[in-house]
Amino acid sequence: MTAQLLNIRQQFSLHRDKKILLVEDNDINRMLLSDYLSYCGYEVQSLPEGSQFLSTIEKFKPNLILLDLKLPDIDGYSLLAKIQQRSDLQYIPIFVVSAFAFKTDQEKAMKLGARRYFVKPVNLTELILAIEEELACQCR
Repeated sequence: MTAQLLNIRQQFSLHRDKKILLVEDNDINRMLLSDYLSYCGYEVQSLPEGSQFLSTIEKFKPNLILLDLKLPDIDGYSLLAKIQQRSDLQYIPIFVVSAFAFKTDQEKAMKLGARRYFVKPVNLTELILAIEEELACQCR
């Protein structure tokens, strides 16, 4: 596992200046994912709830957002809808990372603008590869 992580880190040093906003209410999940993303070279800002979502986007200016759907104060679907209502923020790719595994949840999130949908527990290698693919598209 360590060798695999090192290979990924070396392979994707291209996007070290990219910012990721992580919205996850579970403290352990948020800490682990934030640490892993930082280790992979991203600048990470994390939120435990959605109340500061839009203001954090405006201040932090993320290149990508990782969003949980089940938050204590608002559901992730509502946050997806808010982003779609803002033409100045619609360009930011959003990946949903959720325990909701039903196809209907995935379809709803995708209709609301999510680019990708990952079911927890997340395969970190697949997540990083998807992030890199998305960020590479932004660089063109």
